[in-house]
Amino acid sequence: MNKKDLRIIYMGTPDFAVAPLKLLVENNYNIVGVVTNPDKPAGRGQKIQESAVKIYAKNKNLKILQTHKFKDEVFINDLKSLNADLQIVVAFKMLPEIVWNMPRIGTFNLHASLLPQYRGAAPINWAIINGDNKTGVTTFFLKHDIDTGNIIFQEEINISKNDNAGAIHDKLMFTGSQLVLKTVDAIIDNNFPQINQNDINLSNPIIKHAPKIFKNDCKVNWQKDINSIHNLIRGLSPYPAAWTEIKKQEENPIQLKIFKTEKENKKHNSPIGTILTDNKTYLKIAVKEGYIVITELQLAGKKKMATTEFLKGFQKINEHTI
Repeated sequence: MNKKDLRIIYMGTPDFAVAPLKLLVENNYNIVGVVTNPDKPAGRGQKIQESAVKIYAKNKNLKILQTHKFKDEVFINDLKSLNADLQIVVAFKMLPEIVWNMPRIGTFNLHASLLPQYRGAAPINWAIINGDNKTGVTTFFLKHDIDTGNIIFQEEINISKNDNAGAIHDKLMFTGSQLVLKTVDAIIDNNFPQINQNDINLSNPIIKHAPKIFKNDCKVNWQKDINSIHNLIRGLSPYPAAWTEIKKQEENPIQLKIFKTEKENKKHNSPIGTILTDNKTYLKIAVKEGYIVITELQLAGKKKMATTEFLKGFQKINEHTI
């Protein structure tokens, strides 16, 4: 089969999903339609905002479909009219069977983990939070249970000790885009594996999960060990961001988001959670096995800044408690 003969519908919403679509378009694959989230108000002004995928698709004059309900009759009929052979899903919503089972070949998904590890909504974040030293991307065919379909291909990358979620996101976006092309080419050649996830030999037999992250998941527990705290902060940076509260006597607590830290492994006698600073150059928190040195943070209602800049405008932070 020629790549022009394979009719593809692409589904995705954020920046992560733009890169594979862009690569498909630039390599002249036949994208007959793009499905993305409906426009919605965002930001302080609540202006209507289009998804990153929609903006790119409009620029390339691709047919765009949007719906609030995947089982809506009009949407289903519009989707059927495109007569797709294959659907590709990247960073999108869960689909009902009437949608993912529509193309004759099926629907494959690009997932940002080495399945069966980290099934769920936030695989990049949880891999870093758990202190893993590798992750990757997987293409697999959709079926009823989320992230459980037969694996087509996988590609592994390393997680460096100070990589944050943003850095791994960008690495996987590039690696994932290449893997999508590899997968489509294999489908065109009708020469692709379908590996049951139960048949994967895991170096770690314990399956880790990647559930959606909520605000309470992002609050730093300073009673945990130094590695767990450091990994939580980098695993949530730059989004949704780890946070803590500082208090001073009877004043209302002040919320801080923490984006970047360093570990200072050192024996000390300071109570856990003690704030140490010279009010000029450094800010660190006493934890088990040492100190968490905060180098980039954000005060509620302010911009993100380096600690040195923050301390210029927030004197005597050591009078506060965590």
